[in-house]
Amino acid sequence: MRIARFAAGGDPQFGIVELAEDGGRHPGTVSVLTGDPIAMPVQLTGERQELAAVRLLAPVIPRSKVVGVGRNYAAHAAELGNEVPTTPLTFYKPNTSVVGPGDAIVYPRASHEVSFEGELAVVIGRICKEVPESRAAEVIFGYTVANDVTARDLQKSDGQWARAKGSDTFCPLGPWITTHQSLDEVADLSIRTTLDGDLRQDGRTSAMVNSIPALIAYISSYTTLLPGDVILTGTPEGVGAMLPGQQVSIEIEGIGTLTNHVTSDADDHADSTRDPEATS
Repeated sequence: MRIARFAAGGDPQFGIVELAEDGGRHPGTVSVLTGDPIAMPVQLTGERQELAAVRLLAPVIPRSKVVGVGRNYAAHAAELGNEVPTTPLTFYKPNTSVVGPGDAIVYPRASHEVSFEGELAVVIGRICKEVPESRAAEVIFGYTVANDVTARDLQKSDGQWARAKGSDTFCPLGPWITTHQSLDEVADLSIRTTLDGDLRQDGRTSAMVNSIPALIAYISSYTTLLPGDVILTGTPEGVGAMLPGQQVSIEIEGIGTLTNHVTSDADDHADSTRDPEATS
């Protein structure tokens, strides 16, 4: 099942996306739900929208936190001259960094080297703490595509990653959340990133150093995870810089494709594409 968050001329809504590949009776549509399926029981309203006629938003309202994982693919660690850490290397991206599919990734004024990092993201579905690996599946609501955008020059100069990975627009998510997939099914998916149509990343989730259950167990050992929290599971090799005017797309097998454009016009972005509920 694909759960999307969208706007169709009014307040943001959630719905179930049906695609032609699903073989259903209403391909290319969104069946509207009564509320937020991560936070509450929901029902179908009976209303249906054409997918092409709505604006897809970030599929998660990040009320709490986004937890990133660095150097979780050995080849990516090596391409930047880093060792693979002995325990997961985690960091936070603020909820103000989250944008949706089609939104702009804005160069901060302090940076001249902003990079893409295509990643599989895990969406948490329940309050949990100290989750054993054997029970990780019980706390997962679903999966989406993420771009862990990074200002590489600020990452090098600051000595910590708050600005480099936490700037506004630096966490695109989407296009929807896929649910009802087992951990075995997501353990070996293709991740492909293109920049203006040119293939830059071509990896598989099976190359993760720490598995999804291991990451959930580690992160929940030190912080309580809440419904709607997002875990970014790391990026394969091939990361690189994006320039204003370019377009980046990340496709994860069985999940979806997330596309965003890059801009240096922060004022235009703030006026036209900010999700009104992104910080709620």
